[in-house]
Amino acid sequence: YSLSMKTMAILVVHHDPVCREELVSVLRGSGYTTLAADSAGSAAAQLDGEVDLLLLELKHPGVDRDAVRRALSLANVAEPDSLEAAERRHLSLVLRHTAGNKRRAALILGISRSTLLNKVRKYQLEDG
Repeated sequence: YSLSMKTMAILVVHHDPVCREELVSVLRGSGYTTLAADSAGSAAAQLDGEVDLLLLELKHPGVDRDAVRRALSLANVAEPDSLEAAERRHLSLVLRHTAGNKRRAALILGISRSTLLNKVRKYQLEDG
């Protein structure tokens, strides 16, 4: 698939409507697809859709900080990826961040554009 048209989807969960809308506005202005939720229940329902990142107010009423801590700890227990898998995932993330702009992606990665193009082909990160 092609990453050039994919934008990151961010779910913002905040109990204060003014703060929540300010965060959503800033993120949308930066080109992100942004969803908003005012409760854990409505956030959970939106997680069934395509959400790449979760921006969660930890002091939000109903958030179990210990459960969040345990979930994050369990996420770190996973077996490490191979170097190639980590490189592919990182390239994919940077390309998504730059909306497929390979010149910007190469600058962020500190590599030449031709090296990036070779890696894009190697990992089949776009069609054609």
